[in-house]
Amino acid sequence: MLLSMCSDYARDKGNAEQDLKKIADAGFDGIQWIHQWNTDFIYTKPEIRQIKKWLRDFNLKMFDLHATDGVEKKWYSVTEYEREAGVEIVKNRIEMTGELGGNVIVMHIPRLSSENAEKWEQLEKSIDELEGFASKHGVRIAVENIFFDEFNGIARLMKKYSPDYLGICYDSGHGNMVVQGLEHLSRFPDRLISLHLHDNNGFDDQHKPLFSGTIDWKKLAAVLSKSTYKGPLTQETGIRNSGIPDEDIFLKQAYANAEKLAAMIKGK
Repeated sequence: MLLSMCSDYARDKGNAEQDLKKIADAGFDGIQWIHQWNTDFIYTKPEIRQIKKWLRDFNLKMFDLHATDGVEKKWYSVTEYEREAGVEIVKNRIEMTGELGGNVIVMHIPRLSSENAEKWEQLEKSIDELEGFASKHGVRIAVENIFFDEFNGIARLMKKYSPDYLGICYDSGHGNMVVQGLEHLSRFPDRLISLHLHDNNGFDDQHKPLFSGTIDWKKLAAVLSKSTYKGPLTQETGIRNSGIPDEDIFLKQAYANAEKLAAMIKGK
């Protein structure tokens, strides 16, 4: 299996050249680009061109990208001009992903509830508007499970939209913050198209290294092995809560953890 690391393991803004070099030196096949995941930042052609050069120089693949639902540019905002701006920032990430060789962007969605009804109307309006644009660039959207997620919103979207367009990013840390996380994922074995793998204590979103918290990795490996997922094992772990201050050592351990999980998925 291909092994992937989040670009923001130590920082999520600024020049990523050294981050990418360290990821490559640790042995990873590629990345999920997560810089600027929670901002209104717009990537320009010179910036995308430079990231492409770094990936080429370090022999890293661009697998997927964690897009932003925005701050003021929010794709499910109940304020229409903000929603329209949110669609534009998602288009920016779709174009960027396609240019860099990736084929999936990861998006957050609001919790499905009566108080969020208007947000969901806006969300689905945006998803409808983006379908043709995403198809043109060869990019699918993966919606991510959130804290204490019962997958109600995900189920609604999986029923409404084609798997050629919309799938799931399973966040193992978020899934561990509700007992049924993996059970919910197992209901959609053919819709998994991206991963955020990290560990925690079951209560806090700690983004700790694999095998350092309370996730049942054997069970997760079994669910992944029964799914149709063929993408990379992407870790969304961070150095901050790892207890490993040195970035090189942290990444080497992350790579070893990824190899261990890959072997579990293969049944070895």
